[in-house]
Amino acid sequence: MLFESLGFPFEIRTTDTDESFDPSLKGEEIALYLSRKKAASFEGHLESDELVITADTIVWINDHVLNKPENKEEAKQMLSEISDNVHSVFTGVCLKTAEKEIVFCEETKVYFNAISEQEIDFYLDTYKPYDKAGAYGIQEFIGCIGISRVEGDFYNVVGFPVQRFWQELKNL
Repeated sequence: MLFESLGFPFEIRTTDTDESFDPSLKGEEIALYLSRKKAASFEGHLESDELVITADTIVWINDHVLNKPENKEEAKQMLSEISDNVHSVFTGVCLKTAEKEIVFCEETKVYFNAISEQEIDFYLDTYKPYDKAGAYGIQEFIGCIGISRVEGDFYNVVGFPVQRFWQELKNL
C-alpha cells in the first residue's frame, strides 16, 4: 500500500458514501466533489488529533468520465476507447481535521498505444479490473503493454498522488 511506504501509522475506515454527482461537473470537478463528499461523512466524528484522508480517482476521456465498469462488456468498451488515445486521470483528495480542511486535485495524462481486441480480452479474463476507474490498472498487463508514456505523477494513476499529498501534509 502506498501509505505504508511513507512510514507513518494509519487506520482504514470506510463509510457508505453515495458516489453520484451532478452530470454537469467535468473532470477535476468530479474528483474534487467526490473527495469532499466522502470527507463530509466524517464531520463531527473526528478527535482533535485525527486526520481523515479521502480521495476519488476518475478517468476523463473525450469529455466524459469512465467510472468503474459494471461488467465485462462495459470494461471492454472502456478499454477500446482508451486504446490509441490520451486520457487524464484526476484524483481529488481531501485532508480533514476537526479544525481544518485542505482539498486538491492532481492530473496525470496517460498515452495509450493501440491495443488489440485479443489483448483486451486476455486482460479482462485474467485480471478482472472491475474495481478500477477506466477498467485498468497501470501496473497490470494492459498498462505494461499499452501505455507509451505518462505525464505527471505515476502514483496518481496507481490510485493516489503520493508526492503532492506529502507536500500538502506540510500545510496542515
